Amino acid sequence: MILPEHRWWAAEPLWRMAEEYGFDHAWTYDHVGWRSLVDKPWFDAVPTLTAAATVTSRIKLGTLVSSPNFRHPVHFAREVTALDDVSDGRFLLGTGSGSQGFDVRVFGGQPVSSSDRVERFAEFTELLDNILTTDNVSFEGKYYSAVEARRSPGCVQTPRVPFVVAAEGTRSMGVAARFGNGWVTTGRPSGTDVTDGERWWRSLRDNTARFEEVLLEHGRVPGRVPRYLNADAGPTYSLSSVEHFRDLLGRAGELGFTDVIVHWPRQETPFQGRESVLEEVASEVLPGLKER
Repeated sequence: MILPEHRWWAAEPLWRMAEEYGFDHAWTYDHVGWRSLVDKPWFDAVPTLTAAATVTSRIKLGTLVSSPNFRHPVHFAREVTALDDVSDGRFLLGTGSGSQGFDVRVFGGQPVSSSDRVERFAEFTELLDNILTTDNVSFEGKYYSAVEARRSPGCVQTPRVPFVVAAEGTRSMGVAARFGNGWVTTGRPSGTDVTDGERWWRSLRDNTARFEEVLLEHGRVPGRVPRYLNADAGPTYSLSSVEHFRDLLGRAGELGFTDVIVHWPRQETPFQGRESVLEEVASEVLPGLKER
């Protein structure tokens, strides 16, 4: 995960290095502003990933996550199609229901209940899926409308870009089961004490078991849906040491996670760390993973 906080002359080398180090995918946040960094420099995800696509050739690129808080499926479908085209089919669309943070306040919007956010997210995802896979879409829902929305020329990836759906609760997991080509979790349901590492791992185990049940209810085969773990949702920074990273990978693998997402080390919190640890992981750990 590379935060969209740097001017491009400083950001470009990070995206190049992510590919050179051998990572399978690189992500950025899709927010107007984010948490403690809301008063710091911040750039939009779509042009950031577009630029990253032009300086890389292999690594997959994604948003983690795009939400209905400020995106409309009709226009966003155009941006998704363009990103998939510029990257030559390397774009992964991470989506989620959104939170009550700055992305809502900055537009003067009123807080939306958790239940309504999931309902809106389901409609957002359904309409976006329709537009990306159907030539002419008209739609009238509770939250969104579309009148003869076009998809031409369509995505490079068929039938559309992969949706990696963030879901912690059962209802949002239903969205992931219906539309997701992958599932991403933080393992942090409401009330979870994120300072307790073992409790976090137990919540991840519970989440994965619940997600498997939801997949089966929707006729999906659990083992065929990739699972992404946002590793830095836990109490200890994933790249605090090579040993910690190895342990994290092992425990995530035991729970059935196919992919782990970590944050590029920053000089200050959040995600404060040393790039030397990232380099060691790239040279000592990643080659072994490629051999499996």
